[in-house]
Amino acid sequence: MKTCNQSSQASLLRLDSQLCFSLYAASRLMTRAYQPLLEPLGLTYPQYVVLLVLWEDAPCSVSQVGQRVMLNSNTLTPLLKRLEQLGYVTRARNADDERVVEVALTTAGRKLRGKCAGIPQKLMEGVPADSLDELLQLKGSLDRLIGLMVASEAEPV
Repeated sequence: MKTCNQSSQASLLRLDSQLCFSLYAASRLMTRAYQPLLEPLGLTYPQYVVLLVLWEDAPCSVSQVGQRVMLNSNTLTPLLKRLEQLGYVTRARNADDERVVEVALTTAGRKLRGKCAGIPQKLMEGVPADSLDELLQLKGSLDRLIGLMVASEAEPV
C-alpha cells in the first residue's frame, strides 16, 4: 500500500509535473514557429537570435554575444563562422588583446535587419488579440525565472 508521501513523490516524477518540460516544449514549438519565417532568409533560429544582439550592439566581443544569448563559445563559434560564410558578419582579433575576438556586421548583415523587421509581427498575427497581455505577463515571468536561474548559477556552492 502506497503512503501519502510515496504517492506525492511519484506525482513529482510525472512528465506533466515538470516545469522544465513545459519550458522545453514551449521553446521547441516557438523555434518551430520561427522556422518558416527564417528559412527563406537562410537563417536558423540561433543565428537569428545572435543577429538580434549584433543589430543592437555590434561590434562586440564573442564573449559578450555569448553572455547575451546564453551560449558557450563551443556552440557560438561555429554559428558565427557560418554567419561569416554567409557574408553577414566579420570576426577579428582585438588589436589590444588577441584573446578577444570582435564580431561586426557587414553591409549585408545590416541590410538583413530590414528583411527580418516584420518577423515578430508575422509571428504574432496568429495570436488572438485577447492573449497579448497574457503573453507579455508570461514573458515577464520567464525573464524573472531566467534571472533567478542565472543568480543561482553565480552563487558559490
